[in-house]
Amino acid sequence: MTKRIWLTIFVITLLAAGTLAGAKQADLAGSWYPSSPALLRSGIEGYLRDVRVGRIGGEVAGVIAPHAGLRFSGPVAAYSYKALIEKAPGTVVVVGFTHRRYFRDRIAVFTGETFVTPLGKARINRDITERLLAYHGNMQDIPEAFASENSIEMQIPFIQTALKDARLVLVALCDQRMRNWKLLAEALYNVLRDEKNFVIVASSDMSHYLPYEKANEKDARTIEVIKAFDPDLLYRASLGEDRPDSLMCGYGAVCAVMEACGRLGADEVKILKYANSGDTSGMKDRVVGYLSAAFVKQGMGSRFRGNGKKEGESMFSQAQRAKLLKVARDTIRHYLETGERLDVEADDDAFRQDMGAFVTLRKRGELRGCIGNMAATGPLYLTVRDMAIAAATEDPRFPSVRLEEMDDIDIEISALSPMRKIDDPDGIEMGRHGVMVRMGFRSGVYLPQVADETGWNREQFMNSLCAHKAGIPADAWKTGACEIYVFTAEVFGEK
Repeated sequence: MTKRIWLTIFVITLLAAGTLAGAKQADLAGSWYPSSPALLRSGIEGYLRDVRVGRIGGEVAGVIAPHAGLRFSGPVAAYSYKALIEKAPGTVVVVGFTHRRYFRDRIAVFTGETFVTPLGKARINRDITERLLAYHGNMQDIPEAFASENSIEMQIPFIQTALKDARLVLVALCDQRMRNWKLLAEALYNVLRDEKNFVIVASSDMSHYLPYEKANEKDARTIEVIKAFDPDLLYRASLGEDRPDSLMCGYGAVCAVMEACGRLGADEVKILKYANSGDTSGMKDRVVGYLSAAFVKQGMGSRFRGNGKKEGESMFSQAQRAKLLKVARDTIRHYLETGERLDVEADDDAFRQDMGAFVTLRKRGELRGCIGNMAATGPLYLTVRDMAIAAATEDPRFPSVRLEEMDDIDIEISALSPMRKIDDPDGIEMGRHGVMVRMGFRSGVYLPQVADETGWNREQFMNSLCAHKAGIPADAWKTGACEIYVFTAEVFGEK
């Protein structure tokens, strides 16, 4: 009899566990927000009822929303969600980051069936989740990234209350460096561009633990940067402080969502509300700032230009990029082994178009060679092949690459748009434009990524280009003594 009772209990336990398979239970209920469903719902409904959002004037593609304890940031977060009620998105993609865990070059994607809060089960959009996971190897199922992670969890009760029918996609940057948020922005654009009814939420608070007035001043400067709708500028500004997260803790999440929304057609930032914990709690000695803002499509076209056939669209898929990188690696290895150029063929029309390209080699992160052809003098796949050999064996700054080094070398390709002559240097967009200067028989070129890698402003970038690359006066770009050409590059690498 005792055995039968224990067997029954065991079976019931298994069945109960089965009903919860794929469900994640909230970690912060009862601490960061009420565990009582009635109190939680009435609190959020009260915040939503109390806010007034002015005329947006376009379609909201994404928002910034804070993620502190509900009584502190809830009155501000309500503005972002109030702006989305009329849109009633079918899918909400929440982009946060990991406060307490770090996984180098990883982006965590939540793969459970539901996320359970006191308000019930928030359902996951499995299709979009799976396509994000499949987009790149660095986007992974990392369950611990979502444990007690307020940048994710604090958004969910608001979504359950304001956007009741929405399914969720939950993403957390485990490493907020540029290459990771750029990858996420690219993935979001390519996965969402054919979807019809979605919104992206960037989860971030602003400055942390400053006196009330200093927080207001600092956050006002950050808001001006955000209003410029330039994720590269925001990222550089974040790195320019004492700590990378001193402007806003989720700077990488905001940059990724800003860039993705820009590529998806948003062209304006609307600031909905700013306040800090001194305003919401009355304690003003050490405050945290909160911002609600919207990325809005006003119908003027995509904010950011890709190098493909459409504005904002990447020219190459991940599979195409992998093929070109394999051409470069196989070419170098074959040439080092035989002294002969590899005989390659293109089975993809994208590789047959005439296009300039650079191939860059790095060994354990350090530059090991970089050679390119600015002019579109032949099909891309042959340009990549020839520039790969040149980068490995002809860069005068380095000895030729040895075959035994190849396992330690990473390859990066920059596929270039046609060059365009400009008369006004103010037209140079740092981080987007590569630049070539020419004066007589002297010329020099910097790829777009040089600005990101160095953190230079336009003056530093152009002075160095003229003086150190072209060997002409540093101010030639200002005086009109040299010709200036700009181009864009689609840059991708093995890491």
